[in-house]
This record gives sequence, structure tokens and C-alpha cells, in this order.
Amino acid sequence: MRTGVVLAGGDVTVQLMPSRARGAPIVVAADSGLDLAERLGLTPTLVVGDLDSVSAEALARARAAGIPVERHPADKDQTDLELGISAALDRGAEEIVVLGGAGGRLDHLLANINAIASPVIGVPIEAWLGQDLVVVVTDRWCGHLGGGRLLSVMAWGGPAIVSEQGLRWPLDHVDLAAGSTLGISNEALGGPVEIVVHAGRIAVVLPMAKDLQ
Repeated sequence: MRTGVVLAGGDVTVQLMPSRARGAPIVVAADSGLDLAERLGLTPTLVVGDLDSVSAEALARARAAGIPVERHPADKDQTDLELGISAALDRGAEEIVVLGGAGGRLDHLLANINAIASPVIGVPIEAWLGQDLVVVVTDRWCGHLGGGRLLSVMAWGGPAIVSEQGLRWPLDHVDLAAGSTLGISNEALGGPVEIVVHAGRIAVVLPMAKDLQ
């Protein structure tokens, strides 16, 4: 699967990154996501955004290296992360891995999560927000988790019907209303975990996901 990595800005000390992000054919830095790319040792194939938060030094190095820079006006209808995701999709990404976007302003964080969970994306997408992993699921998610590992499930953008196995409190075709806290802070039993979305869209949140990189 052709992976597109999109790097967002943020203000976190620790940023996790799954191993498959290295060597991805599409790496889009959204504004100060360029600084994060340098920190993680990734070379972007494109820089996008209004460039109001990227460091002048990182931007100069990118331009000197011949990396295309697509500057957008500050008065725009999309966030820099949305521009980055769109650019990755336009370049043929079949899955999206977002790195960064945590920390800083609360409204920015909420906007980033909304962008990640947008139904218009149309391909598998996950986000590594600092040390936490968020996976958007519309059909099925499976993983092998250690006993006691926390996992939360939230309906996103509307109600969802969800089943879960391998967790301390399993669900069987349960209606999750948007905003419901029923799926918060579940615990893995240790072994395979399966989450099935029969209808709707959910966000699977795995805090402190270093073991899942």
C-alpha cells in the first residue's frame, strides 16, 4: 500500500513514529511540520501551508535542497494539516499516517482530530499525536495488545454500531451515540483485539503507544 506521511506542527517533547513511515514515497510537511520532519530524520517530498510557524532555518534548508514549497495565503478555508492530507491524496497515497499535531492550542488539536476523522478522506488514516495513536475505523481494526493496555473507542461525526472482542468490557452490536463515553478506558485482556464497526465511523485511541510503533 502506497503510504503518505503528513507531518503537522505542535508542541510536544516526544513524538512517536511507526517504522513504516521511514521510506514512505510521499512525505508532506504541513508548515512547521517541516521542523518535525527534520527532528525525525524524514526528508519531505513537499512542503505546504501558509508558512507562518515553520522556522526560517528549516524552510531555507528545504528550498536549498530543492524540495518543492507550496505556499498558501493566510486567509484560507483549510488548515495546514488539511492541505497536507489533500496533497498526499493528490499524489496517490493509499493510506495516510499523520505525525504531530498535538500540544499547543486546544482548538488546533480539536481541528486536527476533525481533519483526521473527516469522511471525505476515503483511505485508511491514523495519527500519532505525540505519544498517542488515533486510528479512524469504518469497518474493522485488529491488534495484539498486552494485558491491561488502555484503549478507548468513540463514535465520530454521528452514531456508530460497534462490537469489540479481547477487551475487559466487550461490546456486541452496541449503539454508540456521538459524544457517548461508553467506550472510554477499556482494557485489553492480553492477546488479539478485534473491533468491528457495523455502521458509522469511530476513533480508536491508544494512549502511550510506544509499544505499537
